[in-house]
Amino acid sequence: VLFRLHRSAAEEPHILLECDSSVLDSIQKHLKLYKIRRKVTITPCPDLSLWAVIPGEQPGDTSSLPKCADQALLLTPDPRAEVMGWRLIAKKGANLSEIIPGSQVGDVQDYHRHRYKQGIPEGVKDLPPGVALPLESNLAFMNGISFTKGCYIGQELTARTHHMGVIRKRLLPVSFPGPLPAAGIPEGAEILTQAGKRAGRFRAGGGELGIALLRLAHLHEPLCIQLPGDRVELRATTPQWWPKAAAK
Repeated sequence: VLFRLHRSAAEEPHILLECDSSVLDSIQKHLKLYKIRRKVTITPCPDLSLWAVIPGEQPGDTSSLPKCADQALLLTPDPRAEVMGWRLIAKKGANLSEIIPGSQVGDVQDYHRHRYKQGIPEGVKDLPPGVALPLESNLAFMNGISFTKGCYIGQELTARTHHMGVIRKRLLPVSFPGPLPAAGIPEGAEILTQAGKRAGRFRAGGGELGIALLRLAHLHEPLCIQLPGDRVELRATTPQWWPKAAAK
């Protein structure tokens, strides 16, 4: 996720890039590779902290949030989907109750459960580098792909697939209604239909919720994962925030 800090074209550009902390070094090396003599400084920001502000039962009312308080560097709607609420960036140690009065600090697992329930991928487990394709990962639904900007690596294939409208697999939220194995569901586990056909693969999750890359043709079928000595049932759903024709 990218955040622009400068307010006008006349100001010197300042961009914050939110990334998976496990790939911080590799992303810096990748960006520096494409600087090509530009006067661009790329540095991590260890003095900043990132918060997800998850809405309550009535999401989407951005007017209910205060303007950026003194302690907040940025407070903005999450650009991926309305159901994800807001992104808050503040100095480490900032008093969150002053920035957002009445808010409660939750556990990071609460955040992951919320986004898995909504089918929002994030980080290298959900989006493995070199494996995850942008359209199959629903990035076109989350302001993650431009079809007017050119060119970028993979632009031709991505644009052609988009305009043809043939996307057979997508990341979908999945749930496990029954008891789970003590070791959980392994990442990359193959998902099968009841008839034994390959339907996709489990990417990642937490508890009874997760995200999986599935063939849309099997979306409404009973699905399962066959583990050594165990068979786990799961259900896939289409997120309500998707465009209506997306799962067709």
